[in-house]
Amino acid sequence: MANRPILGLFEKADDAADAGDALKSAGVDQKDYDFLTDAPYPEGAFGERHESHRLYIFPFVGALIGLTVGVMLTSMTQMAYPLVQGGKPILALPPMAVVTYESTMLTAIIFTIIGIIFESRLPSFKKGLYDTRITEGYIGVLVNVEEDQLNQTQTLLTQAGAIDVVRQSGGSAA
Repeated sequence: MANRPILGLFEKADDAADAGDALKSAGVDQKDYDFLTDAPYPEGAFGERHESHRLYIFPFVGALIGLTVGVMLTSMTQMAYPLVQGGKPILALPPMAVVTYESTMLTAIIFTIIGIIFESRLPSFKKGLYDTRITEGYIGVLVNVEEDQLNQTQTLLTQAGAIDVVRQSGGSAA
């Protein structure tokens, strides 16, 4: 069976946290429900799982690539067009350092931006269940459960204090 989304709307953060606790005790996997708010609540305010990220890898990889490209670009250019001036070495480190620094920083920044987009799961092409009342201050608890568990989940959300429970009808959000 396919998972279907159901959205409970809550006026109070405590009620939404109670709904999360009820879902957890009912055996719903923590990956199958999420909290939607318009306000920035502290991490873990609803008892949700800790989201791990790997954003720190992106600038590091970008810096390594930029460093490699910068060293290769400057050294290969100087080797391809050797200009010996006054007995100085062909590979001059001060000019190489400037170009290498700039390429390292540029690619680290570009990879950081790519990492932010990737870790934010943007863009999201699938249309999910959403209610505009969340932008008005309500807290949504979005649960993905199998079709035979929809009624039980709706009862759990209502008992936890949901003022409204929205289901997805057909292929579009209700």
